[in-house]
Amino acid sequence: MNPYAKFLGGKNPREVIGATAGKLRHYADVFGSRRLGQSPAPGKWSAREIIAHLADCEIVFAYRLRQALAENQHVIQPFDQDIWAKSYAGYDGQAALAVFSSVRQWNIAFIGTIPQESLNKKVTHPERGEMTIQTVIETMAGHDLNHLGQIDAMAKKLA
Repeated sequence: MNPYAKFLGGKNPREVIGATAGKLRHYADVFGSRRLGQSPAPGKWSAREIIAHLADCEIVFAYRLRQALAENQHVIQPFDQDIWAKSYAGYDGQAALAVFSSVRQWNIAFIGTIPQESLNKKVTHPERGEMTIQTVIETMAGHDLNHLGQIDAMAKKLA
């Protein structure tokens, strides 16, 4: 099950994940370093915190993809994003973007090496059930679109 499928719609997940770093760079420029850290509302993440979250998630996706391919019946380890987010106040937005962009490029290269037949290899997520490596890739793309939409809404309020 992909909880982010609704964001992906009919878009090609590889194209989406290939474009995200550039879109984040654009938004970082639009916001500037001061506004990048401004929360849109109490209890809501700023664009900087979203980028930090995406960097963390990209590291997680890197591990998940590689383990899913390396192990039979791999069980994905979930994480609590709210606990991880407690450290985001100390993160620089440009550094988070650099981490995301670098690891994303590494993941794109890795995904390109996955044989077509391996995309249907099954993995289990304790909260979401059985999925395939392809579903993990689609989840990455839908997750990107969800958070890009949040950042876009913040950018429109700045305009």
